Amino acid sequence: MRAIVLAVIAVQVGLAHPARAEESAGSDRSISDMLPLFARNHCGEIKDPADQLFCGDPELNSAAPRLASAIAERLNRLPNRRLAIEENAAWIRDRNSSCGIFGRQSVASRDLKSVRECLLRETEERIEILADPNFDCLATNTTAGVLICSDPSLALAKTELNEHVLALIAKLKENEAREAFAEFERWGRERDRKCDLANKDNVPLQELPSSEGCLTDYFTSRLAEVAAAKGDPKRVFGKHQLSPSPDADAVDLCVAQIHSANACEDFLSVNRVHQIDHQVAEQNATVIAAVEMVVLSPFTACSPIASSCTGTCWDLRSGKPKPSPGNRDNFLVGYRVRIEKTFAFQKADGGSWRCNSSALQPVEVGVATSGP
Repeated sequence: MRAIVLAVIAVQVGLAHPARAEESAGSDRSISDMLPLFARNHCGEIKDPADQLFCGDPELNSAAPRLASAIAERLNRLPNRRLAIEENAAWIRDRNSSCGIFGRQSVASRDLKSVRECLLRETEERIEILADPNFDCLATNTTAGVLICSDPSLALAKTELNEHVLALIAKLKENEAREAFAEFERWGRERDRKCDLANKDNVPLQELPSSEGCLTDYFTSRLAEVAAAKGDPKRVFGKHQLSPSPDADAVDLCVAQIHSANACEDFLSVNRVHQIDHQVAEQNATVIAAVEMVVLSPFTACSPIASSCTGTCWDLRSGKPKPSPGNRDNFLVGYRVRIEKTFAFQKADGGSWRCNSSALQPVEVGVATSGP
């Protein structure tokens, strides 16, 4: 039973693995007595106060599997799962604060009833809204997503492309499917750079340059590419290893190759790649780029995952890179990591460019934050 409860809590934030605590949460003893399932489900092993309540309260414990199912169903209908996981993590933070739960601070016994009722109400509302397919469009948190959602023809084209892509990826083996999902997300980042929508999230829509034509062209070309594959996913995904130019698109592909080689997809997803500077010679080139990532599943801030997938260890208290081992703090879901690095490229036969950087180390600049 304990394993089931912990797994359900993990799915609430879109995690791939159960989020089991490494130490006691130090909760008020009277609360443990007030929660009927607390002892039986070993809820004291859970750090997060909200998750403790879902573990120990019968009604919340009953609602948790329904919430997990609603989240899983939404993830299964979205090719770009990273945005859904990130949005869900933000919802959990907002839910907790609105219900009076702040960080790891224990819930006082006198507040237990009101906090419990708030969590139950928020959960039931969340289950209902997740079932509405229109929410997938409305919940977007990027400028391109807002523009697409506001235009019926673009929204329809996006839905059609998503359906075709999901059908193709469903034919792949697990590892191939994970890489295909990552590649599909890279399509979107390339689209945003090409349509001048990258790094424009805080710009009012009326101040943006007209991008409808560019977005229309993107969907038209991608739908044509998918149709030409005639149901064969390997004619769409996993083909591109070289880049036409040493630029941000090339860096994006390079980072994808590094992440794939280090099995980073379960823990991190690339959010943006931005070119800062570049130098191009006849046969070699370097590109200085900023790479922004979002955490999808917890991992230790100084670990092989941190080194391989972000390029360095981290001090989460300062949000700065820390090359030598330090503490055992964990990156949690929704954390954002931004690094700057110089990527090396070499011209290949035919004039395309091959990435010579096989690792994200060394990181020249970096910052990690716990929210947007």
